[in-house]
Amino acid sequence: MAELFELTHPLVKHKLTIIRDENTGTNQFRETVKELSTFLAYEATKNLPLQEVAINTPVTPMVARELSGPKPMIVPILRAGLGLVDGFLSLMPQAKIGHIGMRRDEETLVPESYLTKLPPEIEEREIFVIDPMLATGGSVIATIDILKERGGRNISFSCLVAVPEGIKALQEAHPDVKIYTCNIDSHLNDRGYIVPGLGDAGDRLFGTL
Repeated sequence: MAELFELTHPLVKHKLTIIRDENTGTNQFRETVKELSTFLAYEATKNLPLQEVAINTPVTPMVARELSGPKPMIVPILRAGLGLVDGFLSLMPQAKIGHIGMRRDEETLVPESYLTKLPPEIEEREIFVIDPMLATGGSVIATIDILKERGGRNISFSCLVAVPEGIKALQEAHPDVKIYTCNIDSHLNDRGYIVPGLGDAGDRLFGTL
């Protein structure tokens, strides 16, 4: 079963309250999502591989450690996943960025892919899939399906809020994918939206309400 990590830091819960509030405007919503995504990135990257390297400090030579292997890859699920990219890049400015576009049929709730654009040689990269919410799990599962079909292996998923239904679906479909979230919410309503949730993250990020 895939490992699940819920962030418990007080600042995470405080900032999550800000983006849940329907009175929070677009600019503050966008900035707070970026801050929360930095917390997620900190947790999701804690097992990145390191290698030793000889350097000179102003005081003495030493053997230090730096990231090893191919540059990691960040994959936002379009369009709402774009709101989390800057937070991840603030910790991994060297990362490559792939894009996978998913749209959800509002009648069936089934995701449909409309864009896949990935860097080369993803087989050995650490891959960080990001999206604000894990609701039904359909879009995330379909995105990871695409990545694995292209050779991706070291994959994690990070989101702002998740619900048990989506967590269960993702764990069953991809038990090797670690899940990081700022909060596990109550449930999905009959329209497939997270309760209490934070509304449509894409619309709130881009001012298209």
